[in-house]
Amino acid sequence: MNTSVQFDEGLVRRALDLARQGIGLASPNPYVGAVLVDSNGTVVGEGVHTYAGIKHAEVLALEQAGEFARGATLYINFEPCCHQGRTGPCADALIKAGIKRVVACMMDPNPAVSGRGFHRLRDAGIEVSVGIFEAEARALNEGFAKYIRTGEPLITLKSAMTLDGKIAPAEPGPYHITGDAARVHVQQLRHQSDAILAGIGTVLADDPLLTDRSGLSRRRPLLRVVLDSHLRLPLESRLLKTVANDVLIFYSLGNEQRADMLHARGACLDKVPVAHGMLDIRAVMRKLSELQITSLLVEGGSRVNTAFLSSGLVDKVFLYYAPKILGRGVPFVENDIQSQFAEKLSSAKLHQFGEDFAIEGYVRDPYAVRSP
Repeated sequence: MNTSVQFDEGLVRRALDLARQGIGLASPNPYVGAVLVDSNGTVVGEGVHTYAGIKHAEVLALEQAGEFARGATLYINFEPCCHQGRTGPCADALIKAGIKRVVACMMDPNPAVSGRGFHRLRDAGIEVSVGIFEAEARALNEGFAKYIRTGEPLITLKSAMTLDGKIAPAEPGPYHITGDAARVHVQQLRHQSDAILAGIGTVLADDPLLTDRSGLSRRRPLLRVVLDSHLRLPLESRLLKTVANDVLIFYSLGNEQRADMLHARGACLDKVPVAHGMLDIRAVMRKLSELQITSLLVEGGSRVNTAFLSSGLVDKVFLYYAPKILGRGVPFVENDIQSQFAEKLSSAKLHQFGEDFAIEGYVRDPYAVRSP
């Protein structure tokens, strides 16, 4: 491999690693990392975007580099912006600083921006190369891409099951399908998400916390969402014992006294209509969009899994399997209406977690989904 290509690839990988440091901190903005290298091949500036930090990764790298930015090459995973937002256009800042070359992974999926930043740089005489590690970069920012193009969150359906497709034994009670390694990875999925959703059946059966226990920093707490048509959430549940303005209950029926009691415990309530015998999933998604939720992790039981898959709204799945056969138990989806949907995953990947394994794949391309 050409030495200069290897050099570029190494620095783009560094930019991607920096961008990942923004997970949990940058949403609803994209994850962006930037590296500036002078003509001698020395790194003179780096930057990571975080929403609370306001300044974009490129600007932070420029500030760190100072006068050494002139004639330098910028390595970045995302197209520099060319519009006025909370900050000025990064493309203009790069031009003013005298950047000579830009090596980037991908265009901004925002229709209002896509390609315009690169055009502005090229018009100013800056050499621009786009497409290195593009697939990796697109996967990193798929939640932003889905949200900025459609106004809806990226929906990932996560479940753990036995080889015969059971997510829990028939008898209620504590039971771990997968081992420690898989359960640790689930916390990473939660950390990558703005919100997590479960149905009231799961909450009543397991009394889960639904928290991000990855140990990594977050700008805003993981929003814990419960679909609870008749407001059955127990007042002594662990969700309400740990509420901190981060529990949102969607319901359709319920008396005012019960609603007041849940409010008093710190929960937020939102009433939505019913569709096909349960809460309208599309109405729930619209409400979450208004809260700038760019990514949603669904951890439901059979009924919720079936509802989401039947809705056609699921973008990807992460399905964990344990080398167990349970026989009698709770199925992944409800048996009586399985035939209402049939999905084939694309870009499927296999992951190993100790004795367990997982399949990650896409039901639909987040970059191709159209606005509703």
